Amino acid sequence: MTLDSLAPCAPGLWSHEHVTVERVPSGPITLTQTGDLLHVRHSLGPESLSERLVAEVTASIGGAGFGQTEFELTMVGLVRSTVPDALESWTVYYRNSLTELLDGTADFAPIHDKAAELVRGSVLDLGSCFGFLPLRLAGADVPVTATDILPGTMTLLDAVAPTLGFEIETLVCDAADVPVPDDYADTVTAVHLLEHVDQAAGTAMLAEALRIARERVVVAVPYEDVASACHGHVRTFDAQALHALGASTGRPFEVFDHHGGWLVLEA
Repeated sequence: MTLDSLAPCAPGLWSHEHVTVERVPSGPITLTQTGDLLHVRHSLGPESLSERLVAEVTASIGGAGFGQTEFELTMVGLVRSTVPDALESWTVYYRNSLTELLDGTADFAPIHDKAAELVRGSVLDLGSCFGFLPLRLAGADVPVTATDILPGTMTLLDAVAPTLGFEIETLVCDAADVPVPDDYADTVTAVHLLEHVDQAAGTAMLAEALRIARERVVVAVPYEDVASACHGHVRTFDAQALHALGASTGRPFEVFDHHGGWLVLEA
């Protein structure tokens, strides 16, 4: 069943497939598993809806042995069960998250700061997911195109961006097959994308990024000892692996560490 993050639901109660999320009067986030069914209970208020929840949900879901599907559905359910109106719930989540990313209180803030520092001119972002980086760039008057393989994420971004006062383009596509012409954007970003795909797919995505970029490609990956299954990671990187990836392209490149690893390729 395709996930529609804006579909109607009862106030305080959201369900999709085998995951139900319920808002209760008090208490921490708790998980109850009955067979294949997962029931999540929480007492969050609107002020708590932001990317900061990722760490808490990761600890809860990962510790219980669940995977990426359960993680993603729990995050959607927390947002939708906290604020009754669908679009308003996501607007709150996005606004809170962007505030924390810009003021430096979000865990991912240093990564977005570095990405914004590295881009040149117009940007096409691969694997945008919720689209926080494209929104941040759009807020700085950077022409930006967000892309993702999941239609639902781009539909959500299209709905929320205007309510936040941002203008961005979106595309639903595989990051290895983007329907744009050569040299479409000055910079192509792939921020925490390659750890989600195997080596062959990652190589194809990097080749596609170089086709699209006029000036540079910016890649960021986390450094992990073990791939984080609940976030959909299937492989790990270190500086040596990034050096090998950069060298394989035949392009000038730089590798450095900053809250993970970075590979910057000159197109």
